[in-house]
Amino acid sequence: MPELPEVEGVVRGLAPLVEGRTIKQLSVSDTVVTSKSAGKETIIKGKTVENFLQDMEQMQIQKIVRRSKYIYFHLQKQDQPHLLVSHLGMTGAWFVVNSPDEITEEKFRKHAHIFLEMEDGGLLVYSDIRRFGEMRLLQSEDDFPPLLEMAPEPFSEGALEHFLEMAESMKYKGKQIKEVIMNGKVISGCGNIYATESLFHMNIHPGRKAERISRKRKILLFQEIVRVLQESIDAGGSTISDYRSVNGNAGTMQDRLHMYSKKICTACGKPTKSMQIAGRTSVYCPACQR
Repeated sequence: MPELPEVEGVVRGLAPLVEGRTIKQLSVSDTVVTSKSAGKETIIKGKTVENFLQDMEQMQIQKIVRRSKYIYFHLQKQDQPHLLVSHLGMTGAWFVVNSPDEITEEKFRKHAHIFLEMEDGGLLVYSDIRRFGEMRLLQSEDDFPPLLEMAPEPFSEGALEHFLEMAESMKYKGKQIKEVIMNGKVISGCGNIYATESLFHMNIHPGRKAERISRKRKILLFQEIVRVLQESIDAGGSTISDYRSVNGNAGTMQDRLHMYSKKICTACGKPTKSMQIAGRTSVYCPACQR
């Protein structure tokens, strides 16, 4: 699943290409229509296909920003603000093209599902191979309360204090530290990849309880998470499996990872081990991480 750096890369690619443009009309794939008709909330959440298409027509894309692992399209129609919230799920990707045929990779071309035709020409296309992504058209964040529960951006003032307060609370202090830092209510945007890397760099076992880590070490861990996230942003994110930035661009952070998916520890050369934490496979070095 794309994490904060990958979503940031998508936003940085999209913004200069579509901000200020107006959506003329939309269409969706037969797959989405069939799934929605069967009662499934496939990609388009909270609205029928017909209502979504109608409501999105003539929306002007004013600004695109990232919030945690979400893409926020700030829209306006008839002087009224709207918010399209996009989550990439496991395999979502955005393309700015003149025709779907310009999408170079067949798997994304074959699984293109949402087509936004621009008033000045061209298309903004959303592809999703496994269709776990989401789109919600809202008036504001208040219309979908889970968005209001997200932790502050890790780079923002107050994010460290929020992390310490949450990690030391009754709700989280007894949980394994890997589970804690992957929780978006504790730290925004840190998933399995960057939690694995940060814990490795700090020599912390992913199964260690949060309450068994000193406050000083928690502060250093938070700072390491921020550093790793920034390094990945600078590298364009990690292209693992089906992640792509805008128009199929790949990142290079996967070439810099030290522990995620490794069989041998890059520090000591001993075999790594893995365990399940919060439903995710956590790879660690039993010699280096305690």
